[in-house]
Amino acid sequence: MVVVEELTDKRSGARQLHIIGTGLAESKGLRHGYIVNKEEVSICIAKAKQQAEASARLPIRSGFLAIGGISLDEAHATGSAIISRADQEITALDIEKAGKAAREAAAPGFLNRHVLHSIPLEYRVDNTKVLGDPLGMKGVRLEVDYLFVTCLAQHEDALAKAVEDTNIEIIDQMASPLAGSYVLLEGDQKMKGCVLANIGSETVSIVVYDEGIPVSVKVFPMGSGHITDDIALGFRISLEEAERVKLGRLSGQMYPRKKVDDIIASRLATMFALIDKHLKSLNRRGPLPAGIIISGGGAGIGSISDIAKGSLKLPARLAEFRISIDTKIRDATWAVAYGLALWGLTGDTIAPKKSIAATFVKFFRQFLP
Repeated sequence: MVVVEELTDKRSGARQLHIIGTGLAESKGLRHGYIVNKEEVSICIAKAKQQAEASARLPIRSGFLAIGGISLDEAHATGSAIISRADQEITALDIEKAGKAAREAAAPGFLNRHVLHSIPLEYRVDNTKVLGDPLGMKGVRLEVDYLFVTCLAQHEDALAKAVEDTNIEIIDQMASPLAGSYVLLEGDQKMKGCVLANIGSETVSIVVYDEGIPVSVKVFPMGSGHITDDIALGFRISLEEAERVKLGRLSGQMYPRKKVDDIIASRLATMFALIDKHLKSLNRRGPLPAGIIISGGGAGIGSISDIAKGSLKLPARLAEFRISIDTKIRDATWAVAYGLALWGLTGDTIAPKKSIAATFVKFFRQFLP
């Protein structure tokens, strides 16, 4: 999927976003988000690019890239620094030192991986939590907890090369779950605490927010395609027939509704059990009052919200894609592409060919606690 946006100035002085072009092509040559056939991937990207250029009536020479799939992972680490000034006032240098220490602590887990985002989760001054920016406060010791969102370098490089082969220069990259959260979650949900789960064909990706900050990004190797497989095995039918049964397009005595619902519910319960296990592993201090918001192509399957409520003991609902009705985007399956373009226009991004160290400050300003 390709989305083209422009930022225009209104007479009132405010700035307004407009979607001026979109492109869509069937995803081929990928498996669980990584490339197995680069030529097929490049052809699909070129097709989507061509459609977007035709609808936007502009050539696309550069853009932002969403990175998803099972390659995504996370690492947590804590860094600290002794306040350097004699009057014990915390400076930007002290914050930078603490952040650098956190990255060094997490470095052993970065082998063969690229750091996409470095997100400060919590600051403490002399063991006391800081609400907001510690700059200018006074103390002896500064500590910071960091979330590092990473992906396999080999997968990222292969995807970037496939995009560049279509003559698109990559300005910056963003983890897909975070891109989707830009447009599918409201500020109040992020502050209260919630989990956004995107159910794709081969994977389930989640981003967990608390106090307005993404505290976890995770991908599980299970998706709606596994439900199709289960139905095919349960009824001993082809995958094509099983997909139609799953979507309710094929029914009758051969496919009792109760049996179909039981198969779907069993697989969905397994998915949400993985999410529940991960949430418990985060050692969070409280629940997520805003619950789980479900998106993706598999979001409309069966009684998914009820199953999520029962499995996670949280409120659950389908994601709502709040966007102007006159837009070229049709439904929430475009959320990642739209969120990525939105971030590209308004977010804190890194220009091409900056130093490797520059990746350390990605998202710093946006998610400062």
